[in-house]
Amino acid sequence: MVEVFSTNITCPLAARTVLQKIRENFPDYRVNFDLEDCDKILRVESLSAIAKEKIYLLIANQGYKAEVLPD
Repeated sequence: MVEVFSTNITCPLAARTVLQKIRENFPDYRVNFDLEDCDKILRVESLSAIAKEKIYLLIANQGYKAEVLPD
């Protein structure tokens, strides 16, 4: 499965921190950011269902917002 999130993260350091938190909580997820995209994309890949609500909370706990982009 793949989920693509739009975020308001613009700082590379903040992106690394968020990626680290996601990897700590979901070690089987492959995650990366594209901060050059206008939507500041967070891409999450997994062989199983992706816990979108938990991703939202992890990002919100760092002071940022995210929402799933429609297909």
